[in-house]
Amino acid sequence: MSEKSKSEILREELFLKRKNGRLISDEEILKKADDYCVGYKQFLDLAKTEREAVKNAVDMAKKAGFTEFQRGKKYNAGDRVYFNNRGKTVAFAVIGKENAENGVNITAAHVDSPRLDLKPNPLYEDIELALFKTHYYGGIKKYQWTAIPLALHGVFALKDGTVKEVSIGEKDDEPKFVINDLLPHLAQEQSKRTLSEGIKGEELNVLVGSHPFKDDKGSELVKLNILKLLNEKYGVTEADFLSAELEMVPATKACDIGFDRSLVGAYGQDDRVCAYPALTAVLEVEVPQKTAIAILADKEEIGSEGNTGLNSDFLKHIIGDISKMQDCDYTVALRNSKCLSADVNAGTDPTFQDVMERRNASFLNYGVVVTKYTGARGKSSTSDASAEYVAEIRNMLDNAGIVWQSGELGRVDLGGGGTVAMYIANMGVDVVDLGVPVLSMHAPFETTAKFDIYMCYRAMYEFMK
Repeated sequence: MSEKSKSEILREELFLKRKNGRLISDEEILKKADDYCVGYKQFLDLAKTEREAVKNAVDMAKKAGFTEFQRGKKYNAGDRVYFNNRGKTVAFAVIGKENAENGVNITAAHVDSPRLDLKPNPLYEDIELALFKTHYYGGIKKYQWTAIPLALHGVFALKDGTVKEVSIGEKDDEPKFVINDLLPHLAQEQSKRTLSEGIKGEELNVLVGSHPFKDDKGSELVKLNILKLLNEKYGVTEADFLSAELEMVPATKACDIGFDRSLVGAYGQDDRVCAYPALTAVLEVEVPQKTAIAILADKEEIGSEGNTGLNSDFLKHIIGDISKMQDCDYTVALRNSKCLSADVNAGTDPTFQDVMERRNASFLNYGVVVTKYTGARGKSSTSDASAEYVAEIRNMLDNAGIVWQSGELGRVDLGGGGTVAMYIANMGVDVVDLGVPVLSMHAPFETTAKFDIYMCYRAMYEFMK
């Protein structure tokens, strides 16, 4: 065998090496990745909405020994607590050996996903068909939501304080719902619209029934029959839609993709593909040096606003509660804290490579993605992590043998996106984005790689342990 040339030796020493993780990992790691995603797919099927994600996460945490945080109670290293914010955002904490003033380690993901919300007064009848009016939530391509089976999830909150949970369309014996589209034979005018206007917001009307109430007197008999069925099942009237939160989501199950079953296909992987690793990691942390916190937040897809979004003071309150329990200053705790903003990046699609700048794009099976900054064009609406903190995360990942890559969210002038990172950075916390690359992001059915998901989990655990 010939000796390596000087240039070959220098290349090995100096060049950045980016390799497919499935090529450089042994079979044991690949099997662990496949096995880990069995639970992940189950979680996706149970957690189609932010409320369901929080409910199932709390159930998992209770089985792992977590109890709801009680103000005034003294907690010791290794104690496991959770903070439930209105059933739509939740944080899990494992108390560390060190005082909170030395900082805490935070992973922050979000559990809301793009969807169709019902309007406050949604039910109507036209040409003897009953439909729901919707208002889309988050960034979607509206045409993708037509002619696919949909399920209805959410709650009716009644005036007497009763909350009725709704889930229709997930079980095989339950009805589904659909938004109809125009047949191509009659779509000449529709086809002249731009792609973004192919289906307009006010055309996202969900078909929910056609059977009229058995009485030939009066009008809107199909609508009446739908209300009768809802009243029988949930005890609600039309007025109760005014205080409901009801969401239309794809009625599909998470599944393996590809002959080799190396990928996961499902709705809502942005950002439950990072929320699940953050959750399972914190559930496995035992007695960390610094307090470990995993927060699963609401409202990221619409700017993290409101009292369940991370632009609120919820995280400050959590750090404050822990700091008060330990007789320390929460502002000092925040300034010394570190965070992984657990959110996805756009994986490079072979069919649409032109939107990416290849040297700084992320790829499926190349491991978890570290994204120094997000934002749009001139880095607007981003925190832009410091070089020192990125170096610290690099060191952690490399020392733990975690396969990772860096990435940007597309070419500079084409768009961009944001995460919760800037809101946490605004609290004085060091933060960088770390998550899984996704294909068809924000579509009703997204694709991820099992290997990357497992590397995300390992990174979360290494960070919090």
